[in-house]
Amino acid sequence: MIRAMHRLPESAVPRLPPLWGNFEVKAPVTDIGSRGMGIAADIIIIVVAALLGGLIAQRLRQPLILGYIFSGVLVGPYTGLPTVTAIHDIELLAEIGVALLLFALGLEFSLKKLRPVRGIALIGTPMQILLTMAYGCGIGKWLGWDLLPSIWLGAVISLSSTMVILKTLMNQGWVGTLSSQVMIGMLLVQDLAVVPMLIILPQLSNPAAGLPIVGWAVFRAIIFLALMIFAGTRLLPRLMAHIAGWNSRELFVLSITAIGLGVGYATYLFGLSFAFGAFVAGMVLSESDYAYQALSEIVPLRDLFGMLFFVSVGMLLNPVFLFDHLGTVAALVLLISVGKGLVFAFIARSFRYRNVIPLAVALGLFQVGEFAFVLARVGVRTQSISEDVYALMLTTAIVTMILTPLISGLTAPLYSLRKKWFRHEPLMTINIPPSGLSGHVVIIGGGRVGQHVARVLHRLALPFVVVELDYRRVESVRSEGFPVIYGDAGQEIVLEAATIHRARLLINTVPAVVVSRSIVDLIRRTRPSLKVIARAGSIDEMRMLFDSGVAEVVQPEFEAGLEMARQALDFLEVPPADVDMHLDALRAEIFSPFKRHKN
Repeated sequence: MIRAMHRLPESAVPRLPPLWGNFEVKAPVTDIGSRGMGIAADIIIIVVAALLGGLIAQRLRQPLILGYIFSGVLVGPYTGLPTVTAIHDIELLAEIGVALLLFALGLEFSLKKLRPVRGIALIGTPMQILLTMAYGCGIGKWLGWDLLPSIWLGAVISLSSTMVILKTLMNQGWVGTLSSQVMIGMLLVQDLAVVPMLIILPQLSNPAAGLPIVGWAVFRAIIFLALMIFAGTRLLPRLMAHIAGWNSRELFVLSITAIGLGVGYATYLFGLSFAFGAFVAGMVLSESDYAYQALSEIVPLRDLFGMLFFVSVGMLLNPVFLFDHLGTVAALVLLISVGKGLVFAFIARSFRYRNVIPLAVALGLFQVGEFAFVLARVGVRTQSISEDVYALMLTTAIVTMILTPLISGLTAPLYSLRKKWFRHEPLMTINIPPSGLSGHVVIIGGGRVGQHVARVLHRLALPFVVVELDYRRVESVRSEGFPVIYGDAGQEIVLEAATIHRARLLINTVPAVVVSRSIVDLIRRTRPSLKVIARAGSIDEMRMLFDSGVAEVVQPEFEAGLEMARQALDFLEVPPADVDMHLDALRAEIFSPFKRHKN
């Protein structure tokens, strides 16, 4: 996925540079202690700067990655501040962070999750790449460039940033939604397009010479995947079971790190992407019994090395070049962001994705990816583009990366605004009775909790409808034969489709209190008399929901504790009447203050 180095035949492409290109940076006057400590001093400077940048970003309620990039600018070679000198070594460490991020993603990944998006991933992504390349070529011609650098510009902007998108999705809580699955599926296929691009683009003057090389690269990819499937299903589970049997956490952490990075390096030696191999290793391990433990152990290491990636991105940004070419960079950023976003939205709509998905994909994948640094540098080495064009591409890519968390964060408010303008957009409704809904229960959320509630109501023959925004969960609810509406319950039009004005009760199983409060506020405006039962994650959230007008609040951990106490007292042969009395008293002790405060 992430654009790591690729080993290619010497006849195809000149020897490739490091991930971010070659730098010849002289040690600044403010070089503090780095001569004595070498890369250790650089890492100390980076960690301290990243901490300060992260604290500032947190204080300003911005994504941490923006603080990391800003820190990278400060400790880069262009500011005159205490500066990182071993930039190339930091880039290599950042590449490890990219691989670890993809390894962790693979541990959470399952091919079953890609089934709903396989069409847009396998067919839509090549269409998007070709359309974006054509659009980028048009931008290059508009700038007065020759055809060859214009084609390179189109190729550079056609790929998005997996690293930035994954961190943004994690920070915004979108991981696991259908929108995130669409993005990840498309990014996977974009990564597979890296190898043929590196082979074909430098040989545009003689296309026929590159065809055998492309065929050989495809053959190697097939062989590698076959070997990984065999090793993943036969060898790795046995190895992990053997290591886990020693009950050594240190050895377990070391083994999963070695598997992720070792397989990635083997992939690199095989002629494919280092990070893609790490992703495949994680995906293979995800089917084992140790996936969750491996994920929990690798996350801190992933976050630490991932920080190096974003700092290294910031170190590439030259503020002087940015200010000298501010107009051109701004025009490029605007043209690329808008045009590329429209292409993604068009592809998503063409594959019949509706509601928030085209908007989320457009605002999430509009940026230029980190592979632009490698691809553009290859263009310089083959004299396809000039150094000035390279610097312009690099600066534009970094600016779009910086804007990604901010632009992607506009998805929810823009979608709400769009709903107000287009109130009659059709919604997907499944298994709704022909006679319609009346006197029914509206269940918000089709996850495990929502489906448990639905099964109980179904057994009692009580009418209900489930409202869910995640398409995978919609498919799961539909497989049960339950009525379901695919939409955002925070939008009035969705509640109208659930015939909220004729419902008897609303049960909100969504765990996020911010989402719950927005739904409750909407209910209070449209149907104030409707009783609402909501879910809370803590005592403070219970208070917030009661204050919002919720009739009853369920706190899962509290209820689980009561049930475990009931089971324990039953085992200790305490009379059932005494058990009920004490548990009811405890429940009243917890809930009474909130209800008195509400009244």
